[in-house]
Amino acid sequence: MSAHAHTTTLPASACGRVVASYGRHLLVEADDGRRVRCHPRGKRTEAVVGDWVDWQPSGDEGVITAIHPRRSLLRRQDELRTKTLAANVDQVLIMLAAEPVFSDEHLSRALIAARDADVAPLIVLNKRDVQPAFDEAWQRLEPYRAMGETVLPLCVGGAVPDDGMEALWPHLQGRATLVMGASGVGKSTLINRLVPGAQAQTQAISRALGTGRHTTTHTTWYWLDEARRSAIVDSPGFHAFGLHHIEPRRLASLMPDIAAHLGGCRFANCTHRQEPGCAVRAALAPQGPLSPRRWQLYQALYDELARAQQPYG
Repeated sequence: MSAHAHTTTLPASACGRVVASYGRHLLVEADDGRRVRCHPRGKRTEAVVGDWVDWQPSGDEGVITAIHPRRSLLRRQDELRTKTLAANVDQVLIMLAAEPVFSDEHLSRALIAARDADVAPLIVLNKRDVQPAFDEAWQRLEPYRAMGETVLPLCVGGAVPDDGMEALWPHLQGRATLVMGASGVGKSTLINRLVPGAQAQTQAISRALGTGRHTTTHTTWYWLDEARRSAIVDSPGFHAFGLHHIEPRRLASLMPDIAAHLGGCRFANCTHRQEPGCAVRAALAPQGPLSPRRWQLYQALYDELARAQQPYG
């Protein structure tokens, strides 16, 4: 499928999906598969990849005039800015690897952001052939499996009998999945395994968006099937994952192992930090199943979010 802008006759107004973005340049895919380079009309139409939009032709390009209501919006926010990752996705695949060693805090932040957006998380651990680092990392993920997270082993670039792709495929069918991962985890290799023509598509998209040489700083939507029912969204690698858009009192409900103990506290407005009669604190190991490390992470995040909510003085 060509990613070049077309100059054929276009309707006065049309609906399409944003399939790539770079700055204020967007690529919109029409129902028939044509792709047109567009730009937003004013700052109120800040569309992102995954958005359904209305657009009008302007020469051989297009102007986005409206964004349809979103069923999901995955974003991150710190003290400096808000970054919207993608709209209308069903799932976020958080890609980790045996090497480089992953951060529990970064993983937890990504999981919290996914739940806040009502998007199902899926964790994959790559580089199964790197031992003993893989087994050590797999063991570190045990608490996440215990709290109900789906965790899959993978080896997209190594020579092992079972690379994990067959087990991964069913999780991607009929869904739009945002793929996130830090540099070095094998995300590009996974994308190219799932979409054999991804590199060529990306180069064509870069030309269509006018970004010159291929850049990894834009987000791209790839179809996994000709029927266009399953898709993956490749996003730039992430490091810090700000959660400042989340209210502190919502945090506990977004961490499954802590949420499991909500409702039993003596005080209805319990913050689960130092109040007496707190059911969350009563569940801490060794008396209960809750990891002290996870509770400490909750405390640190709660304090961070509470500070972020305070007006500047």
